[in-house]
Amino acid sequence: MVQLYHGDCLELMKDIPDGSIDLVVTDCPYHIVQGGCTNKGNGNGIFQKENASDGKLFSHNEIRFSEWLPEVYRVLRHDSHCYIMINGRNLKELQQEAENAGFAFQNLLVWDKGNVTPNRYYMNACEFILMLKKGKSRTINNRGTSSILRYKNPVGKKLHPTEKPVELMQVLIENSTNEGDVVLDPFMGSGSTGVACVNTGRKFIGMELDQGYFDIAQKRIEEAERAVLHG
Repeated sequence: MVQLYHGDCLELMKDIPDGSIDLVVTDCPYHIVQGGCTNKGNGNGIFQKENASDGKLFSHNEIRFSEWLPEVYRVLRHDSHCYIMINGRNLKELQQEAENAGFAFQNLLVWDKGNVTPNRYYMNACEFILMLKKGKSRTINNRGTSSILRYKNPVGKKLHPTEKPVELMQVLIENSTNEGDVVLDPFMGSGSTGVACVNTGRKFIGMELDQGYFDIAQKRIEEAERAVLHG
């Protein structure tokens, strides 16, 4: 089962019943370092800025952690996990707001991207994944998984400027859910989480505000469904 919604996740999540989601995996909007450098916009969707001198990579990232985290907490069932991609600068605020919403810290994972991003201070070679829990601690399915996850960052012509590798999402999904469970991504982007759910036999609910990226995600997920169907 795949359910995709084009629109504002703050409105869309209101229709999700309490405690009906088994896992949330998302790469949420946040401000980058002011004055940092980015690649030029690719002309698709909301990524049309040549730099990020105002700390914004997207034109729709005004949403605050405090606005959507309580809704994510509400829809998650008890004794479940939530994974959120984040950079070092925004990690403290994200964790604080998550705890304000009711979450408890479970772990901090590191995604080793296999390449580096130019920076004014040190070249960034990784991103962080804040692992949260709602309720009691739940043991992951593969207890041999390292907290440093090494998966190559998509480079070249990306479908989305912050596109994440499907393989990375699959590790998180397989460790914190079972087949048939429901995974939510309120900031779906180009749909890597959805593709990972299809590949691993999980149900998926995806939300995306930008029409361009919604269309890309829908196409990718439909292609993954056809691939699974035809073996």
